[in-house]
Amino acid sequence: MSTINLTIDGTPVAVTPGTTLLAAAGQAGVYIPALCAHPDLPPAGVCGLCAVEIEGRPELAAACETTAEAGMVVLTGTARVREHRREKLAAILARHPHACLTCAQQEGCSRTQCSSNVPENERCCPLLGRCELQKIALYVGIKAGTPRYVPADLPVYTEHPLFTRDYNLCTGCGRCVRMCRDVRGVGALQLVELAGGGQIAASVEADLAASGCRFCTACVEVCPTGALRDKDVKSGDREAFLVPCRNSCPAGIDVPRYVNLVARGEFAAAGAVIREKVPFPAVLGRVCFHPCEDNCRRGRIDQPVSICRLKRFAADEEQGQRREQPVPAAPSGKRVAVVGAGPAGLTAAWYLARKGHAVTVFDALPVPGGMLAAGIPAYRLPRDVLQREIEAIAGSGVEIKTGVRVDDAAALLAGGYGAVLVATGAHREARLGLPGEDAAGVYSGLAFLRRVNLGEAVSVGDRVVVTGGGNVALDAARTARRLGAREVHVYYRRTEAEMPAFAAEVQAARDEGVIFHFRTLINDILTDDGRLTGVRVAAVASLFDGNGRYNPVFVPGSEEEVPCATLLVAVGQRPAPPLPAAVGNGRLQVDARTMATDLPGIFAAGDAVGGPASVIEAIAGGRWAAAAIDRRLGGDGVIDEILVPPEAPDPFLGKDEDFLRRPRHGLLARLWTGESCCSAFPCPPEEALTAKFFEVELGLDEEMALTEASRCLRCDLRLQITPVPLPPEQWLPFNAENLAAVPETEGVYQLLDEQKNVIAITGTATLRSSLAEQLAAGSKARFFDYEEEPMYTQRESQLIQQFLQEHGHLPAGNDELDDLF
Repeated sequence: MSTINLTIDGTPVAVTPGTTLLAAAGQAGVYIPALCAHPDLPPAGVCGLCAVEIEGRPELAAACETTAEAGMVVLTGTARVREHRREKLAAILARHPHACLTCAQQEGCSRTQCSSNVPENERCCPLLGRCELQKIALYVGIKAGTPRYVPADLPVYTEHPLFTRDYNLCTGCGRCVRMCRDVRGVGALQLVELAGGGQIAASVEADLAASGCRFCTACVEVCPTGALRDKDVKSGDREAFLVPCRNSCPAGIDVPRYVNLVARGEFAAAGAVIREKVPFPAVLGRVCFHPCEDNCRRGRIDQPVSICRLKRFAADEEQGQRREQPVPAAPSGKRVAVVGAGPAGLTAAWYLARKGHAVTVFDALPVPGGMLAAGIPAYRLPRDVLQREIEAIAGSGVEIKTGVRVDDAAALLAGGYGAVLVATGAHREARLGLPGEDAAGVYSGLAFLRRVNLGEAVSVGDRVVVTGGGNVALDAARTARRLGAREVHVYYRRTEAEMPAFAAEVQAARDEGVIFHFRTLINDILTDDGRLTGVRVAAVASLFDGNGRYNPVFVPGSEEEVPCATLLVAVGQRPAPPLPAAVGNGRLQVDARTMATDLPGIFAAGDAVGGPASVIEAIAGGRWAAAAIDRRLGGDGVIDEILVPPEAPDPFLGKDEDFLRRPRHGLLARLWTGESCCSAFPCPPEEALTAKFFEVELGLDEEMALTEASRCLRCDLRLQITPVPLPPEQWLPFNAENLAAVPETEGVYQLLDEQKNVIAITGTATLRSSLAEQLAAGSKARFFDYEEEPMYTQRESQLIQQFLQEHGHLPAGNDELDDLF
């Protein structure tokens, strides 16, 4: 490809034909200020700040619109250029609040009170300190005599859940309009001329929704001021706030990617993307508590995308197609024992086998799956779905030995295993501690579910009482209904809002006829000749005494006897690991980074570490443990797999008039009525019980899935927008040569790490000596900055306050000041 050679500020530059001078300068490392220009947008030539001088031409040229020519000699910092930029900046600031930009106390200002008594509508916005216009103004220099801003009192819209629109802060640069029109293809914004002169960006119709806005917030990303600014997005962790679905997934599943693949009709690829992070996509599509949905930004507009339903759809659709499988690593010659065949143990086993290790999984139950098989009823998780995904793990070379109890995990190391993972879950049930708890007809919720799920015959009688408020209690209650109980009563000591069970499970149980009693406790178990006859319950007045100790007080006169044939106690469970290293409640203590216990070679994950949690959290723990064990055995610890080669996402969205009107396809369920399906469709007696446990939640069909996936806001596309070039920072490499030039006087220094994150802000009476001490002590700093300041204590406080407001936390080296700020 041919190139054009030119010179910018004395630096030779070679660029391709058609390159603008602004882009050419960027390639040469020369900064040219520009408020209306953006790397991803067509030029506008509005602000005039990017003016440069070209030898042989009498007029200044706009660098954003002028293309490079062979032999050009470009000057970006002449006195003429600097003065022109200040004139243009003054014109911009005349229509923009800027009192704070010229205030000596702007850094560290609380923004809530003004010592200079500047009216609030003349002050800068909350972006002060991280505002692009502010940085450009400081670089260009604010011209003496810049007119004072006269408030225009334009509208400020704060009601939208994702961002604020403040027309008073709009400079009319047009970035948002071009992004929405030329990059996203939506065209919801336009530039509007103001009666008093100037222009602002506004929606093409009365509001954004009527204008066809897709709420991707790309406009917010490119806005150089606070005219468009995010709500609840902290600059220190933008990705977590902007793409919360992916960030809130414990296993790190790339939610936006697979949802978009579903929307494009690439169902098998969507399923493969899920399997890049988890070996149980179809299971999770049915039982995950989906924190991704709880945090979905679409949910702040109307209702969240049904991400979990789409996961199930993609996983189920992929079953009928060729599944992409990663190529396993060569055998490592290392052996790993996993104790526990639940989601954590099987996940770790899968990834360790992929890394070439020989893995054997031991489990005391007669079937693999742990709580997936023994704790979750078939109406929520069909056994064929679970079996299919476990078979895929076994097919990868993992040896699964069921019916084998391991009482001493440490002894496995002596048997030739290079590492042992304890993932035994939390199967030990809590007890009520009441007389009669061992009577016939009294079961723990887990033991009851285990017997039913493993195919044992269980008789529950006509009336069943359940105590507890978690998912185990509700699973037990709904299972009892399916086993023939005419009445199932759930007693819970707190209010319905305080139940730890998922709200959808509570409603499903209620729909199936389960009766709830809140703020009620069982205080006596009634028996006759060793068999349960009923319980005595009473309304709770309070649960804890003045010292915070559990000491329930009952409402006088509220006590009543409730006859029942079965009592199911589901008041919690805890781990019982085969190790002596357990701490409170039987949990194993591990290093949070490596999942390693204090016993060399022994790791732990899942409920055995954190206590009862969710399936996705157990899977995430298994992933962490697999990576750590692989590193111990000499591997690199990289377990992530690429089943679908990543490709740059298309930034184009296009117009969609039905985008906000499209209905959500959420939970679809078949109501269980208590009537056996065999009454309408006769089936053999041996199949009658299975028929009662048909899967109650239905999957989406193809049309529903396509519609639902198209509701996604595509928040992830915002991360693909190129960062705008900012004025150069004055950070110096942290070395002895640069320290030698630092004066030995009062001042404040800042230390930065390799990524130029501020790690310490410190005021001192001896700048050079204090910095030298940090260098000699082996500080992690790689860059530094300093400023001379006799009032260094006050200046230190200002800079720390500014950092705290921008990032929401103190620099790592200033944590000891946390209580002061």
